[in-house]
Amino acid sequence: MRSAFSAAILAAAQADPKVLLLTGDHGYALFDEFRRQCPAQFVNCGVAEQNMVGVAAGLAKAGFKPIVYGLACFVPIRTLEQIKLDVCYEELPVVFIGDGAGLVYSALGSSHQSAEDIAALRAVPHIDILSPCDDAEMHYAMAHALRFERPVYVRMGKSDAGTVHQAPVNVPVGDLLPVRAGGDGGTAYLATGSMVVSALQLAEPDGSAVWSVPSIKPLNAAQVEALAGRHEQLVVLEEHNRLGGLGGAVAEIVAGMRGPRAQVLRLGINDRFSTFNGSWDYLRREHQIDVASLREQVLQSRQGQ
Repeated sequence: MRSAFSAAILAAAQADPKVLLLTGDHGYALFDEFRRQCPAQFVNCGVAEQNMVGVAAGLAKAGFKPIVYGLACFVPIRTLEQIKLDVCYEELPVVFIGDGAGLVYSALGSSHQSAEDIAALRAVPHIDILSPCDDAEMHYAMAHALRFERPVYVRMGKSDAGTVHQAPVNVPVGDLLPVRAGGDGGTAYLATGSMVVSALQLAEPDGSAVWSVPSIKPLNAAQVEALAGRHEQLVVLEEHNRLGGLGGAVAEIVAGMRGPRAQVLRLGINDRFSTFNGSWDYLRREHQIDVASLREQVLQSRQGQ
């Protein structure tokens, strides 16, 4: 997924000299080819991410097409005010890349883990939030972002969680993608980012449907309502706080429906910081978003119905 991202921005820069890559002193191995091919379009803004967003806003107003890269704990969390006022308020075409979202930087502690980035940006007007799960969805996300029509945030989580799509993704931004067929009734899984692979593992024993959600904002409300009308339960999975993320967005849509509708079970990080540091797999177990823990939570919810 990271290589798909790197290839996409290089191709965009080669095609248009106004495309600029700004980084806060990160990602040198990732950008080696970009720097070789387009050195004049690479800007290292140093460890000053808030200033970097302001620089990007100024460049956008001058007619350039900035891509702002940082760790998700810095872009968008450290830079939220600048994204809100410098970019989104003026609807400037700036692309933000938040790498290592969720628990990926597990050994570096809570300062470098990011389980609140979706929630923080969902409440900011005029910005799209994309959360790809594999190479195909990254190509889809970058194709949308690199049109430079409006502010876009691309959330890059665990890059090697597994391949989901065997063919290119070509749907309108906001649509949910069916990745496993299932009948009406029972459970349907809606997942984003690294959790799509987990959803496929959870759905396998009982043949439940699985939908990938690569676009969190916008989100196709009609599709969500249709699923909530056909199923008894929607299980939403995300490597993010249960509050304010994809689960919250789905629950808001379903709450506005009339008549019978599915129960929404939101599974993610349970509104707390990590207690210990360790591997990504370890922290998923600590936060109970590994497959075994998720399966137990789904079973408990069914028994409680």
